[in-house]
Amino acid sequence: MALMITDDCINCAVCEPECPNEAIFEGEEIYEINPDLCTECVGHFDEPQCQLVCPVDCIPHDPERPESGGQLMERYRALTGQA
Repeated sequence: MALMITDDCINCAVCEPECPNEAIFEGEEIYEINPDLCTECVGHFDEPQCQLVCPVDCIPHDPERPESGGQLMERYRALTGQA
């Protein structure tokens, strides 16, 4: 699944620079994640870096975008030109 940022976000901005795919951006009210760029750090790290640094634990899996590890790896390869 792609990740999402909930309304609990405090706009601390620590997650944005941690994203290797530059999927996190400052939205109108809170930070947001572009699901087309999110690979949950598959291909880069063992676990999502944004979740590790988030001080309020507001970055869960997006239930609207169920994706397998294989799908995330395919997106990683496409984003990095390894497709």
